Order: sequence, then C-alpha cells, then structure tokens
Amino acid sequence: MAQSFKYAAIFGKPRADGIGKPLAEIAAIVERAGATPLFDAATRAAARLDAYPGYSLQQIGKRADVAIVLGGDGTMLGIARELAPFQVPLIGVNHGRLGFITDIALDQIEVLADMLAGRYVTDRRALLEAAVLRDGAAIFGGRALNDVVVSRGVAGGLVEFTVRVDGVTMYNQRADGLIVATPTGSTAYALSANGPILHPSLAGLVLVPVAPQTLSNRPITLPDSCVLEIELTDGRDASAHCDMQSFWLLQPGDVVRVYRSAEVVTLLHPVGYNYFATLRQKLHWNVMPSERHGRA
Repeated sequence: MAQSFKYAAIFGKPRADGIGKPLAEIAAIVERAGATPLFDAATRAAARLDAYPGYSLQQIGKRADVAIVLGGDGTMLGIARELAPFQVPLIGVNHGRLGFITDIALDQIEVLADMLAGRYVTDRRALLEAAVLRDGAAIFGGRALNDVVVSRGVAGGLVEFTVRVDGVTMYNQRADGLIVATPTGSTAYALSANGPILHPSLAGLVLVPVAPQTLSNRPITLPDSCVLEIELTDGRDASAHCDMQSFWLLQPGDVVRVYRSAEVVTLLHPVGYNYFATLRQKLHWNVMPSERHGRA
C-alpha cells in the first residue's frame, strides 16, 4: 500500500454544466475517507459550494498532498502545469470526452476512497519547457504536458522554419505547423497529424510536421535529453502554443526553444490501471472494423 492522503484539493472546469453535484459527491467521498477537501476558489464559486471554503492555487500547492481534477483532459493539463512546482500528485475524473489522462469515469468515483487510503498506481509524466527568443532574449515562456506547437495563422500561408537539435540543423521545412510532443501528448494533436504513439515510460519526444510541403518529411522520435530550436524564417501571423492553452505571436527570426523540464507531473490511477486498456477503450481498438462502421 502506498501513502494515504490527509488534504485533497478539488478542481473542476468552472464553466461546465452540471458540475456542482459530482463535485459535492467527490467532497463527500474525501470526507468519508478521513481527509479534508480543499476546494479551488474558482471551482467553489462556479459550483456554488458555499458550505466549503475556497483556496488559492498557492494555498493549495503548499497544503494539499493530492489533487482531484473533475473535467476533461484540457482541465487536467492546466492544473497539472500549475501544480507541478509543488509536486502535488493528481487524480483525474472524466467529465469531458476522450479522457486519456482523466481516466476515472463519473460512475466509478467511489474508487477514490481506495485511492485516498493509499491503494493506487503511480504514473510520472514528463513536462516540456518552451521559450520564444527574439534577438537572443526570451520574450515568452511556458510549460506543456502535451505539446509545444508552432502553427500558421488563420489568414496566413505555410510557415517556413529551420529545426536544430542540440545546435545541429536537422532540416528546413514549409508546413502548416510543427508539433513537439511528450509521450503524454503523443495521443493528442500529434496523433491526429499521423504521429506515433509513445508509451509514457519512454524518455523521448516526438517531432511531427503538420501537412508538410515535402511529403518525405516524416515524424521522428528524439531523446528527451536534447534541446530543440525551431527558427521561424517566414510566416504571417504564426504563433507558438503550449498545450493549446497559452500562446505567443511569432515573427520571422524568432526561435522557439523546447526542452524537457526538471519538473514532472505525477498521475495516480486506480489499482488495475493499464495503459493499453486505455488505448483500447479510447481508440476503439477492441471494436471490429465492421462494428465500428455499423455493418453486420
């Protein structure tokens, strides 16, 4: 049995419909487990859970020894980045769609009692650090659990860029964009751009061009010890994104530097969790092609 928990932070997607009832149920499970619920202030206000005090992110980071996140993967990504410096492990309860990292279904939330008592599986995930350099000076910085993306603007054409790995030029390319994904992010945007799936235990990064002009330019997996530099040579309204949640507008000559963070995100799963079972469920690998298309 692993460590049990005494203070459980609770987060939810503030604008989600019908989130108050499941949040209250989670708080009740936390209390029955002998732990104290610490509601994120924005979550508490949005769900109108006036019976509980609300706490700032800093207060939660210093006090909580676990965080329960109710929402989709997007909600989990944002909370994971914010709590990473505090080394607070996270439990994801799915209130969204796919749920690769919010893997506990709402009708299974009673499993939280076992997890709070110390019965869980630990899963550590890599984070990326990104910086935009202009004339050698950093003008933007961010973190990503899924991916760092350089992409074209809405009205612009293809972006042109040079990619360097540890200072050595790998290629010059024209494309709609370029994705640098962690193993966690390999099942997100990178997957839709025909990138490979990386098991979370791999120490690698996947570099995936989005609709490249040169069709021979394929996804490549690199060691996560390297430093990537993506220099924009041309592209109107191009931008750099971290998990598609924070972004910066780019101009020719800007360099997006990406490398593995010293911080990690710790996810907790119920006992019996299996990554391949998640892939089978989310990607419908357990469904025969004839069933998937509604044919007998």
